[in-house]
Order: sequence, then C-alpha cells, then structure tokens
Amino acid sequence: MTTHGGPRRTQAERDAITVEIGYALFSAAFAAAVVFGAVAGPAFLFDLPGPLETLLVRAGLVVAPVLFAVRVVSVLMRFRGAAQPSQPGRTSPDS
Repeated sequence: MTTHGGPRRTQAERDAITVEIGYALFSAAFAAAVVFGAVAGPAFLFDLPGPLETLLVRAGLVVAPVLFAVRVVSVLMRFRGAAQPSQPGRTSPDS
C-alpha cells in the first residue's frame, strides 16, 4: 500500500517516524507539565486570595494545552522538513 501515490517507506523510515512522534509527545507533555506547575503551582503552595488562586489555576489550564499542541506541531514539522531534500537530483551550490 502506498501513501499519496508515493513510494513505500522502509522499516527504518517508519521507525524514525515512530520515534519522532514519541519524542514530540513526551517532550510536549513534559514542557506542558513544567509550565502548568510554574503558573498554577503558587496557587497550591501558598495561601493566596480566592480570585488569584482561581486565576492562576485557570491560566495554567489554558497555557499548558496550548504549549503542548505548539510543541508537538513544531517538532513534527521540523522532522518533516529535515527528511526531504530541498531539490532532489540537484547538487548544492557549494559542491
């Protein structure tokens, strides 16, 4: 079975894609957890006024998923861009 009419991927290419997806998900989850902890952490550690506590937790709940999505997309786009040559069949200008 081919994808989008292109050539079949080798096992090494499929493994590289799997590893890159795992890295993207793991690093995004880690970054989101750290940011959530940094933003909402003070609400759990200190006795803050109710509205400020609520604001910090809600801000963490908004920022963390956005960061997760941005990190996953940026890692996978970088991988996609690095895997394809810019002009197949041509030599580079400095060769």
